[in-house]
Amino acid sequence: MTKAKKVIILSHCILNEYSKVKKWDKDEKITELNTMDFLKFLLDSEIGIIQLPCPELKGYGLKRWGQVKEQYDHPHYRKICRELFEPILDQILEYQSNGFEIISLMGIYGSPTCGIYRTCSGNWGGEIGSNPDIQGTIATVSGIDDSGIFMEEINQIFKDNDLDIPMIDFHKENLASIIDQIKKSL
Repeated sequence: MTKAKKVIILSHCILNEYSKVKKWDKDEKITELNTMDFLKFLLDSEIGIIQLPCPELKGYGLKRWGQVKEQYDHPHYRKICRELFEPILDQILEYQSNGFEIISLMGIYGSPTCGIYRTCSGNWGGEIGSNPDIQGTIATVSGIDDSGIFMEEINQIFKDNDLDIPMIDFHKENLASIIDQIKKSL
């Protein structure tokens, strides 16, 4: 991988879908391209990969329920995010000081933690079993145009370190467009 000298930073679950919140429905939309096609494109293009850690997995484990941004928006979780990103920042600075270009950091479309331009929001919390209006609470959950908590912290770290690294949301239904975006930077 010495020719390209380009590196991309990927959210953890792009490479490891087992880290995601369990989905109850197994129906996934069939898309033109899949994650393996995307990863093959990166490897064929000789783009190095840095995998971000997963703050949700670190903080709440594999048996966690799906949450919204507001539930993660507290000082302890933000601290976890910053601490998890420190070694990645060191890698970024090391790569850059050795002539590598970080072409992008890729988040997860709709994630309350790793969404860059889209996240999940709502009035969600408390004991599910004792909620007298569980359907009303569920109805408050929606996607909004905003960043997830980890991406907000990373963006601030980038600003604090004068780093200008493009950020892209990974969205399986839009992989052809994402690949085109990356090709333009090559």
